[in-house]
Amino acid sequence: MSFTKPNQPDPKFVRKQVMKDRTLSFQKTWYEKYPWLHVSPGIEGVLCFQCAKYYKSGIPAQAKSIDQAFVTSGYKNWRRALEKFSIHEKSAGHKMAVTTAAYERNPVSAQLSSAVSAQQAENRESLLKIIGGVMLLARQGVAFRGHEHRQGNLDQLLKYKAEGDAAFSRWLCGKRGVHTSWDCQNEILDLMSSSIIREIADEIRSLPVLQYAVIMDGTRDTSGVEQEALCLRYVDKNLMVHEEFIGLYETTSTTGENLAKIILDVLLRLNLPISGLRGQAYDGASNMSGKYAGAQAVIQRKQPLAPFIHCGAHCVNLVTHQACSASPLIRNALDWVHDLGTFFGQSGKLKDQFKAIAASEGEGSVKSIRPLCPTRWTVRSPAIRAVLGQYGTVLQSLDQMSASNSESASRAEGLHVRLQQGNVVLGLMLALDVISELEVLNASLQRSTQTVEGMVSAVSVVQESLKSKRTSDHFQKVFKEAEDMVEKLCLEPIALPRTHRPPKRYSGPAPAHRPASPVEFHRVEFYRVLDTVDAQITDRFMQPGIQALKELEALLLTPTESNVAEKYPELQWEDLKIQLAMFKNKYTFKTTADVAQILKAMPVEVRGLFEQVETIVRLLIVVPASSAEAERSFSGLRRLKTWLRSTMTQKRLNGMAVCHIHQERLDNLKRRDIAQTYIQGNDRRREVFGSFL
Repeated sequence: MSFTKPNQPDPKFVRKQVMKDRTLSFQKTWYEKYPWLHVSPGIEGVLCFQCAKYYKSGIPAQAKSIDQAFVTSGYKNWRRALEKFSIHEKSAGHKMAVTTAAYERNPVSAQLSSAVSAQQAENRESLLKIIGGVMLLARQGVAFRGHEHRQGNLDQLLKYKAEGDAAFSRWLCGKRGVHTSWDCQNEILDLMSSSIIREIADEIRSLPVLQYAVIMDGTRDTSGVEQEALCLRYVDKNLMVHEEFIGLYETTSTTGENLAKIILDVLLRLNLPISGLRGQAYDGASNMSGKYAGAQAVIQRKQPLAPFIHCGAHCVNLVTHQACSASPLIRNALDWVHDLGTFFGQSGKLKDQFKAIAASEGEGSVKSIRPLCPTRWTVRSPAIRAVLGQYGTVLQSLDQMSASNSESASRAEGLHVRLQQGNVVLGLMLALDVISELEVLNASLQRSTQTVEGMVSAVSVVQESLKSKRTSDHFQKVFKEAEDMVEKLCLEPIALPRTHRPPKRYSGPAPAHRPASPVEFHRVEFYRVLDTVDAQITDRFMQPGIQALKELEALLLTPTESNVAEKYPELQWEDLKIQLAMFKNKYTFKTTADVAQILKAMPVEVRGLFEQVETIVRLLIVVPASSAEAERSFSGLRRLKTWLRSTMTQKRLNGMAVCHIHQERLDNLKRRDIAQTYIQGNDRRREVFGSFL
């Protein structure tokens, strides 16, 4: 019988040693102390399992000192058992047999291979921790480096993760810590960002009909480099709109032709054919919106089915700017609010005085007095409300400051004199009456799910609402509120401004017209503002791109004969007519959004009957209404590239930006896949890390 391990039966089955005066037995505890003891059937006594197995054909010369009883005949002198067992265990022959057994059980090649595999497994776990650290810092937009190499956030994070992890601690302390260098960080960031961008491109290519739109806007980063943010808009299989940030692209030339080249190059690298481009949205700068040399014109020459939409949010901002500039009353009042906010921001003492006075007056929470943004006209209502709501406190603070001996006393006195005028209060109230509604419209148009049809409808609602204010009753109500506030605060009454007599060559001998009262004069000023808003909205939202989409929308919503469907290769006019007739006969709808909701609620089998109808819906909602998504990426850019990190390379910045903005997609990435791709970078890494596969 062949044994793979020592046979150690119950001691009662082992032969006893009978002596004249006593009988000795084998003890069970000897098995534990000498685990090599072996009882072989047919042999009285015990053998050494290793020696009996490896010396059965003869004992080599280097093992001559071994006791033959432990090899063949069996040892059975229990009186000297412990002594002999100890001598045998220490013998060179026994040690040789044990070593030979170990090598045969686990050869040198196998031992080396096992050691390498174990080391590679440890290395891979260390690499996963490094990638996890890079992923965390990129997701949160936190700086990697510090003042010194070993004081950066990544190094300290990995040091914290190495606590209690001996293998990772050895990794960081050894030469293999090179995989935390800047080059390796950039490579890992590039792998993660590329995976996210590929995922977005794959989603677009997998659409039932390839349709997408581009959004671009530019800004300067903290080091003065021009950065162009590019986003893609598409409609998924469930008719849900997505606007996805693709990246930041450095450019030294901002001509329309060069910006168009950037867009076309990105589409080429993402393997998105320009034949599927169905919309463009940019701001109103001439290099983007120019009729002949703008980026939109260059792209439309290559793809006429991509209408250009001037960003709706930018249009509302321009409308507001023109409206506030149309009336000197409103323009001057806003200027004084801006000067007041600037003054408060420069004087910490005035801020403290303002808070103390507000507390003494028993007012609740104190709202900060801030200057007006010079470019974003549709975020001014909070600043105006803060001044109007705390007008008395502001005047008291300015009065106290003007009575001091500080350098700002004269400026405080000048502001105090200006704000004492009732005309300022009226100007702010009239401005707020117009700006507040335009601000609501602007916020609505910045949603990523906003469609051009929805934008036009929202603009129409606000336009009608502002038109309704062009009544004597409405103005009289605002004027009365201003008068009550002026009287309550004991300000100078609302008065007519000084007017200059026009030259006689314009008026002739007739006397110049002068308003009879402040109400009559300022009502005309307010109507001028409302008329400006109405004219500007009509002018800025009558864009050629919007008109082209209205023609397509009419094909869907009204029974009309049109050749607009012939322009789009994805529309089959004969099939479309049949499906539209079936759809209109079965369902009731008024807008494209209604049609989209009906399609989403359909069973798959029924929805398949209206493929052409769904294609029109996709064409209408894939065109972006604003470039707000590109502008939102600028906030991430400001967080990432600060004056402390102004030397960041473009490749690193772009990788960080994609990971930071697409946090949910980053969370869904598999670190093992990133690590495996990183390992395949060169032979040295494959040797160090092995493979996850």
